[in-house]
Amino acid sequence: MKEDKVLLLGEPAEVAAKTPLEQLIAEGARKMLQAAIEHEVQEYLQAYRGRRTDADRAVVVRNGYLPERDLVTGVGPLKVCQPRVRHRDGQSFTSAILPKYMRRVPSVDALIPALYLKGVSTGDFSDALVAILGERAAGLPLRH
Repeated sequence: MKEDKVLLLGEPAEVAAKTPLEQLIAEGARKMLQAAIEHEVQEYLQAYRGRRTDADRAVVVRNGYLPERDLVTGVGPLKVCQPRVRHRDGQSFTSAILPKYMRRVPSVDALIPALYLKGVSTGDFSDALVAILGERAAGLPLRH
């Protein structure tokens, strides 16, 4: 008689709360990313520091922050506030670190085809991503 080696999972596995070490790593990553973005904007403003409009106003100025967004990373989701930069000459600023509309780091995007190649069905992607990346990964859109 052939032995059945298929395991059935009745309920999705519960995702354990992050350990203090994982929380520390995620918070350190969030602070480092935030500092890098702030530094990038500060350098950009310095490059335009002396430029003025015809009305003697600065061409490029800080203008608060964009709405906070979640960025899904290998250490879990991170909340990021990107500074808003205003141009008075029609140009625009785009961060090299955190481009517009980025919600996942590229390594997480690479994870989705890897799951498929390993035989995880597309219907189980959400459960697999939650197990790997944490609870907020469940709402991830699978396409750009």
